[in-house]
Amino acid sequence: MGSGQVTDWQGKNVTVAGLGVSGIPAAKVLHGLGAKVTVVNDGDDTRAREQAAELQALGITVRLGDGATLPEGTDLIVTAPGWKPDKPLFTAAREAGVPVWGDVELAWRLRGPDAAPWLAVTGTNGKTTTVQMLASILKAAGLRTAAVGNIGVSLLDAVLGEEQYDVLAVELSSYQLHWAPSLRAHSAAVLNLAPDHLDWHGSMEAYAKDKGRIYEGNRVACVYNVADKATEDLVREADVEEGCRAVGFTLGTPGPSQLGVVEGLLVDRAFVESRQKNAQELAEVSDINPPAPHNIANALAAAALARAFGVPAKAVRDGLRAFTPDAHRIAHVADVDGVAYVDDSKATNTHAAEASLAAYESIVWIAGGLAKGATFDELVAKSAKRLRGVVLIGADRALIREALARHAPEVPVVDLDRTDTGAMLQAVQEAQRLAVAGDTVLLAPACASMDMFANYNKRGDAFAEAVRELGAGT
Repeated sequence: MGSGQVTDWQGKNVTVAGLGVSGIPAAKVLHGLGAKVTVVNDGDDTRAREQAAELQALGITVRLGDGATLPEGTDLIVTAPGWKPDKPLFTAAREAGVPVWGDVELAWRLRGPDAAPWLAVTGTNGKTTTVQMLASILKAAGLRTAAVGNIGVSLLDAVLGEEQYDVLAVELSSYQLHWAPSLRAHSAAVLNLAPDHLDWHGSMEAYAKDKGRIYEGNRVACVYNVADKATEDLVREADVEEGCRAVGFTLGTPGPSQLGVVEGLLVDRAFVESRQKNAQELAEVSDINPPAPHNIANALAAAALARAFGVPAKAVRDGLRAFTPDAHRIAHVADVDGVAYVDDSKATNTHAAEASLAAYESIVWIAGGLAKGATFDELVAKSAKRLRGVVLIGADRALIREALARHAPEVPVVDLDRTDTGAMLQAVQEAQRLAVAGDTVLLAPACASMDMFANYNKRGDAFAEAVRELGAGT
């Protein structure tokens, strides 16, 4: 089970840790290759039993309610990305010398000899948008591609399916990278690094180290964020192939080996002849939807990876023009009485909310939910001058209220002491009361949604519905 392709799975004892979006396909694929598969899962609820029955019908062994014990004779563990490294199962595996792979590692090992190269993206925020922009650019260049990994097509499907690809745009989380030791991308980008998932990784250092694994063995370019020195440090520490270059992206004027912005144009000084003197125009800032600062950064990172793969400048422009962002990601819902209402329900942590708040001049901010251990002082301090007013909802809203009292004491705050789903309509009505023409009412909660809603999509839908009710009343 060392590095390289594993060609003979016949009779190998593989334990798959976790039912779910990655575990079930992994179990089916390995079973199909002839491995003896046992799935272990902590939970033993109705859903888990239904999933188990489906796998057992194929001849796969499933153990529910016991994800801690290492099954006898295990040769390899394939784990769902969310399982923490300190789980007893993995301690037992280490002691027994059993390797642990994630779904990304499994997909990487199962690629055929002529497999498409991977252009990989990670970062605390912006991964999905950047990968979708990258896929759009690659398609505009006439390449067969797909956005895969954390989004879109499953990696195992992309690697093993009938569809032939020229190149894959791959979104990777820190969890997935932790469990993917032999992954070697063609080129990769770390968009940014902010504290997130520290409960899983144990420390900021461990989190950064896992993100940095994306650069290991890169062939052409390690793309980093000039404004985030931590990303450049990870490039320095990476062991890359001879000739691989560090390529920065910046919202300012680019230096040699960078992509940046000059007078409303995206320009490339990395993938051009004599980059000391020359720059290549790629697109206009107005080709980016929406042209908020963090989204321009995403576009530059996507462009850098596409250019590393040899894509022409015209395809960058055409791909960015063709791209449409996901729902609930800085989505303009409506204008009511000269006030813009914007849904960024996907801003589930402080770093995402900070990027969102930086995109508007005068904001009535709707925030709150489940804080997941986050603190809000830095976010509030950076955004205070843009705030016209704040409406707080959700279980952990007091944490944001206290940060506002410390760093923005003059900003009016409405604290809604309710967590029922109807609270969103009241929140939007209160925001309307605080806003004046020219303002933006921005739902960027900086928190998870599960205290009040099934997920951030439902939260965004509730906001949009409330805004429509306002519009209907005018």
